[in-house]
Amino acid sequence: MRESKAAHGPDALDELDLALVHALQLAPRATWSGLGPVLGVDPATLARRWRRLEATGAAWITCHPGGPGTLGATSVALVEVQVAPGRIPEVATALARHTHAVNIEYLTGNRDLLITAIAADADALAQYLQVRLPAVPGITGIRVQLPIRLYKDSGSWRLRALDRREREQLATAPLPPASAARGLDDDDRALLLELGPDGRLGTAELARRLGTTGVTVARRLSRLVASGQARFRCEVARSLTGWPVCMTWWLRVPAAELDETAARLTALGDVRMCCAVTGTANLVVVVWLRRASDAPALEVDWSRRFPRLGVLDSAMTIQVVKRMGRVVGPDGHGTGFVPLDIWSDPLAGIDS
Repeated sequence: MRESKAAHGPDALDELDLALVHALQLAPRATWSGLGPVLGVDPATLARRWRRLEATGAAWITCHPGGPGTLGATSVALVEVQVAPGRIPEVATALARHTHAVNIEYLTGNRDLLITAIAADADALAQYLQVRLPAVPGITGIRVQLPIRLYKDSGSWRLRALDRREREQLATAPLPPASAARGLDDDDRALLLELGPDGRLGTAELARRLGTTGVTVARRLSRLVASGQARFRCEVARSLTGWPVCMTWWLRVPAAELDETAARLTALGDVRMCCAVTGTANLVVVVWLRRASDAPALEVDWSRRFPRLGVLDSAMTIQVVKRMGRVVGPDGHGTGFVPLDIWSDPLAGIDS
């Protein structure tokens, strides 16, 4: 039986909260009755805990599109944005309303904001980057990098609240057999949009909203999950995790060593995201740290492990504005959601 130990501070997560979030990171749509025996807690208690975490914005589950047949090969971009002095708050607020700007962070260093922009295809992405984004008043410069290969997605970062046995129990949960992706139709997109802000919506509620049957929803969702076109991630306010500091590094690695270096980097538990990109820096790595003072030590460790790795730049996240569609407040808690309608026209409402 897992104890619910008191946590410090009104918003702090206790041992059971952390275990629940970790479990949902591994199995986002697991039933409470399925999680109960793993965590040694009554299912009703788990359901009540999760409702509280969601209501306070401390944690949430997002469903987002991805995988073959959903996004084109060049439909994702990392965008560094420079902003006129004093205008970062208003620019960040304006960008947060953009459907195609799914991640937004305010950073230290040579760029003011770092955006992950996603569109359905390369043409739509170009429209967003060339027309919609520069039209935001206050933006003075834009620099674009295209991800070439994603070695670790930020949605795969995990808390360390469950022991090995508990993780193995969750890993044995049945998964739909992998299937080939196909183009999304209007019903697929409608399902993904409904699941976006709440990835745990049940099939009965989804069927009601979509005007279809639970059997149809279950079959369609199973296909989208199996093909990787529907992806779920359980997020938690970073300030509550024990890793409150987020650092981004732009690295240069010899091309022949890129895959091996990235594989070894992603094996390090604190690495949240790692991807190869176009440009002088060919590898971008995001790491969550317990203290800002850990950053120099990490660079020293990398220099020992990877003698030919060069650090070209680094930045600390001052504030997360948006994380995969979820609007985030200054304390890291979720405060709202902008639909992940990446299929919409990037130029719609450009004058608004």
